[in-house]
Amino acid sequence: MASSDLFINDRITIFGWELTEQFVLAGGPGGQNVNKVATAVQLFFPLTASPSLPENVKRNAVRLAGRKVSKDGVLMIEANRFRSQERNREDARERLKELILAAAAPPPPRRRKTRPTKGSIERRLKEKSGRATIKKMRGKPASDD
Repeated sequence: MASSDLFINDRITIFGWELTEQFVLAGGPGGQNVNKVATAVQLFFPLTASPSLPENVKRNAVRLAGRKVSKDGVLMIEANRFRSQERNREDARERLKELILAAAAPPPPRRRKTRPTKGSIERRLKEKSGRATIKKMRGKPASDD
């Protein structure tokens, strides 16, 4: 089933023909409607074969998705939070968008090693010697023989 294009950001747009949706019966609240209407949505997206995504985004997305990606590289997102098919469909597309945005985010800056300041070293050593004197005073008093 072809759907509309999914706009991720100004550089990434997933074409509608890449997304496949399948509607299945959902459990949970909903009364008799749950047994009659297929409201849960399974959204399939060929992550590793997609021409819409750069290679680094594909790698990050596969790592972030984990077990949701099959051995063939197809991502499956199942949405059954809501009672209506349309809201579950929107939810699945929104979750795919969030995953791709997280994969496209730049890596955090590397941690720069810093040295402790002279004052912090002195405060630590002073505190350490203070603790040592407190602990020495806890012992038995020396006998005057």
